[in-house]
Amino acid sequence: MRKVVIFVVPVIVVFLLVLLWRFAPPVVELVSPVTVLGQATPISVHVRDRHGIRRVAAFVEQNGARYQVWEDVQPSALMDSTRTFTAGVKTTPQLKDGKARLIVEASSNGLLRRTGRRQAQVTVVSQPPSVSADSDQHYLYLGMADLATFSVSGTWTQAGVRVGDEEFRSWRMPGGQPGMFSLYAFAWNMPPGTVPVVFASNGTGSDVTSPLVIQFPKREQPKYVTHDLQVGDAFLQKVVSELDPNGAGDPVERFVRVNSEMRRSNNQTLSDLRLKTTDRFLWSHPFIRQAHSQAEASFAEVRNYLYHGKKIDQQVHLGYDLAVTQNIGVEASNDGKVVYAAPLGIYGNCIVVDHGYGLQSIYGHLSRIDVHDGDMVKQGQIMGLSGQTGMAGGDHIHFAMQLDGVQIDPKEWWDPHWIKDHIAKRVELPGFSE
Repeated sequence: MRKVVIFVVPVIVVFLLVLLWRFAPPVVELVSPVTVLGQATPISVHVRDRHGIRRVAAFVEQNGARYQVWEDVQPSALMDSTRTFTAGVKTTPQLKDGKARLIVEASSNGLLRRTGRRQAQVTVVSQPPSVSADSDQHYLYLGMADLATFSVSGTWTQAGVRVGDEEFRSWRMPGGQPGMFSLYAFAWNMPPGTVPVVFASNGTGSDVTSPLVIQFPKREQPKYVTHDLQVGDAFLQKVVSELDPNGAGDPVERFVRVNSEMRRSNNQTLSDLRLKTTDRFLWSHPFIRQAHSQAEASFAEVRNYLYHGKKIDQQVHLGYDLAVTQNIGVEASNDGKVVYAAPLGIYGNCIVVDHGYGLQSIYGHLSRIDVHDGDMVKQGQIMGLSGQTGMAGGDHIHFAMQLDGVQIDPKEWWDPHWIKDHIAKRVELPGFSE
């Protein structure tokens, strides 16, 4: 008898597990997180069940009441599908501003008609926020950075400055002052005449905007130059050996792949470092340029790469190539926190220093790195030695700056008068002096 029990019990357990699997409830997932319900917030829900879906319905519960906001009762043999609907005050006027709970239920076509469920805590917002931009005159040129102040009222989840298709975060005014501010960039390739706007959103898809007062002085607009760079066999071999050591095939094709695809990937890595910024100014003095350096290349130069007289590639150089002597000590341009210190493809040995509020400086082609992630550095501190690692044909420092992941022209940050006019007079910059 004991042997029979030992045999039968596992069989029963397996049978029950199979039964539970065959008649498990549908899986319900929200395609994107939902935190706010506005007038008519679009919601996508993904449902799957091995027997197909008989019914999907959505409800909002608030203050003890339950409201059905959507239903699809057409039986479907599809085992995996996505449904989209809207929910909010427009279709359910009983909802009031405040906390609520969104519930989505799906019923199976299976024999037991089991029901799966997903819920999310949400905030009902019936009115859009309002936003008011400062009245300052903002003078811009291609590749430039700037600072705007503004105020936001009502319920909002995101605010900042939008320039074309790029968005720049907002921050609380320092020093306990009321309002918000945003450091933003007018990218080197932004269509001239694009008007930056302050925006605010409450997460319901209804943004509100307020344009900034902008002027684009023609005499100040940069004239980007184009250079033809001859790629010799020695440099070609250096690049593919260092940056594509396991590659095969035509060296020219490998070089172009490094110069284009790896460049895009490396620039994305740099852009993603914006998420490592801090919400305070880490600097109080104008930025400094590498001492005694000569600029061998400037910001947004267009480079044609020629091999045996034939153009093989074209790229834009987003920084300054600063040369002094071989293996010169690389100086921190300002106080900040190291957020990257490692090899980075075409940039070779690379250091990135965060200066707060999305502003970061970049140092490439180093022969040696003497700092680590998390280190605090002071202006002028030696962080490593210059070199020719990565896509460098000679010993120099590739110096660049970025704002919320968009690379900008560094030269204005070396100018104390520019910092006074565009930064220090609009927000409190502790300890700033020209």
